[in-house]
Amino acid sequence: MTQYAMLIAPSVNRVYADAAPRMAAAELTVFGSTVLQAKVDDIAPTTIGGVPYLGFHADTELTERDIANLSNLSSAYALFECVDGGLLRPVTLDPLARFDDDLLTIQKYAGKTNEQFTKLLINITLLATTHAPKMLDRRLTVLDPLCGRGTTLNQALMYGYDAIGIDNDAKDFEAYGAFIRTWLRRKRIKHHAEVAPVRKDKKMLARRLSVTIAGQQSLTVFQADSTQAREFLKGGVADVIVADLPYGVAHGSRTDEGLSRSPLRLLTAAVPVWSQLIQPGGTVGISWNTHVADRDTAAAILEDSGLRVQRGAGYDDLAHWVDQSINRDVLIARKF
Repeated sequence: MTQYAMLIAPSVNRVYADAAPRMAAAELTVFGSTVLQAKVDDIAPTTIGGVPYLGFHADTELTERDIANLSNLSSAYALFECVDGGLLRPVTLDPLARFDDDLLTIQKYAGKTNEQFTKLLINITLLATTHAPKMLDRRLTVLDPLCGRGTTLNQALMYGYDAIGIDNDAKDFEAYGAFIRTWLRRKRIKHHAEVAPVRKDKKMLARRLSVTIAGQQSLTVFQADSTQAREFLKGGVADVIVADLPYGVAHGSRTDEGLSRSPLRLLTAAVPVWSQLIQPGGTVGISWNTHVADRDTAAAILEDSGLRVQRGAGYDDLAHWVDQSINRDVLIARKF
């Protein structure tokens, strides 16, 4: 039995920093049940020298592959093996990080989803897929059907994945397009970007930003209604769908009837479409405000579209307080 301690990364968001050790414990539990070769248990937040860590035991020493996987834990800052006498021996982490981290941090705007939480949501969703053992090696495709200004898309790019985004807001579409092109240019990363209309039967369905990065990765963003996505995206285009739903407080989603602040209304309309966009064995991961939509109802909507909600340790432990009007939770559902 080997004992480890993971130093939790600091968070600019004070509220999320308070929840980070507990969230990391749930995330590590899912890592342990899916991709780690060593069996991990006794996972719990702990304090060493007044600093928060995530402590855990492994039945054998972590393999090189295990360490590579754990390097991507959303709140991981450093990993230590606990040795005799209470000493901590550093374990070198090697996270997937194709680009500089300012790709994730440089954008500042009201309503931006916390980058650490976004990474956690992507991780948990990826780990529930049949592709989880290859998440370090394969260029997967991440789709965010409510992408806003692209936090999820940027994290997917950081992992070396292809990214697809959909958002109905023209200002967000323009802002993200300007940001990513400027960032790539300033970093002197070879790329090609263009914006073009998407038409069908002479009717304009969407605007599309297409970016090819270093001749390999692709980023595609549509300004369109995600409930109409099958009009411009083929079925099975993504390995995972990750979406942070409108919280029903200051943010809403556009429908044919105007602005709706109900995540359940959005899910009911969108999930039957989203489920067609992921491959068998792929997953949908959503986060939402439980004050405006209860967990059981949201889960039922996912399962009514043929998805199977993942339940159990880790998956059921991700609810956390954001502010007085928002308590955020996560649901992951797999397509079979």
